[in-house]
Amino acid sequence: MRELKPLKMLENRVWRVYIGGKLLDELRGTSGEDSYFPEDWLASVVIANNPERENKPEREGLSAVKLENGRTAYLKDLIDKNPEGFLGKKHINMLGVNFGVLTKFLDSAERLPIQVHPDKSTAMRLFNSQYGKTEAWCILNGREINGEKPHIFLGFKEDVTPERLRDLFDKQDTKGMESIMHKIPVKPGEVYLIEGGTPHAIGPGCFILEIQEPTDYTISLERFDLRGNEVPEILCHQGLGFDKMFECFNYKKTTEKELLAAYKLEPKDVDENTSQLISYERTSCFALNRLRITGSTTYKCINRAYALAVVKGIGRVGDIDVRSGDCLFVPAQAKDYQIQNLSGDELVLLQCLPPYIE
Repeated sequence: MRELKPLKMLENRVWRVYIGGKLLDELRGTSGEDSYFPEDWLASVVIANNPERENKPEREGLSAVKLENGRTAYLKDLIDKNPEGFLGKKHINMLGVNFGVLTKFLDSAERLPIQVHPDKSTAMRLFNSQYGKTEAWCILNGREINGEKPHIFLGFKEDVTPERLRDLFDKQDTKGMESIMHKIPVKPGEVYLIEGGTPHAIGPGCFILEIQEPTDYTISLERFDLRGNEVPEILCHQGLGFDKMFECFNYKKTTEKELLAAYKLEPKDVDENTSQLISYERTSCFALNRLRITGSTTYKCINRAYALAVVKGIGRVGDIDVRSGDCLFVPAQAKDYQIQNLSGDELVLLQCLPPYIE
């Protein structure tokens, strides 16, 4: 069997209902414009829940890699052909043949729809899925949009009932929806955990790395985008209908202090190269580490698959040249490899790990 090693993913831009993406292009050293392709799904084995449109890719959302023979293959197909080599035996025994995590670059030029994702128990009950959509945001950069600095909306700051939220939805009172949520300014380097059931919206001007459970179950409270275009109903209720979708929300009221204590995470240094941004102690859904490389470091096989997102610098991972904006998938049974910094400054990568296994 061919020796396994890190694989470099091809660019994988995905259509969404909001515009953005300019800072993502700039991360990759190119100039671009905001569009309806504001996200890049990294090492993705998840198909996007997007409506039909002209020139829609058949398997939109799935990441691909160019093989040594020059052919292109989907990462999901490579995993399916060699599950144990790519994911590891313990991972498969506990989670099945599924990477178990989805990571994205996401750049918003406008506020995303006010939304919620189901937690695990709700996802199983309503979608028959073992995964909900707990997620986390690592703020990479930001920009001022129409005089506003980057910010997010997170959690209810008032007592909210399903009936009141349904009334705001029926009236499409988006200002009323915003008014019952906390508005939090964000800065590069900050990390926020958003557990399933928590209402939220990424505000304009946020460039983030998002790590999440591997689904695209997004319940949206907005039936129109910010230009007044009607959004397909399926993108609001994900097939649940307009009544059942309100069962996905956690209606708990929190103060801003309680909210930040619960959801804003503090990094923890592990060694000279590694900072732990999200630990398995905080959530079993995924883990996130920041790797800062100034010279050359050897990384050993840990019998766990993970993705590496390059967020700063130029370097080499194994025999692959990388630069900011690139993403790699490291198979569970990959041989030991080196990460080398080839830039004048540091090389920074985010290590995105799948769910905890015992």
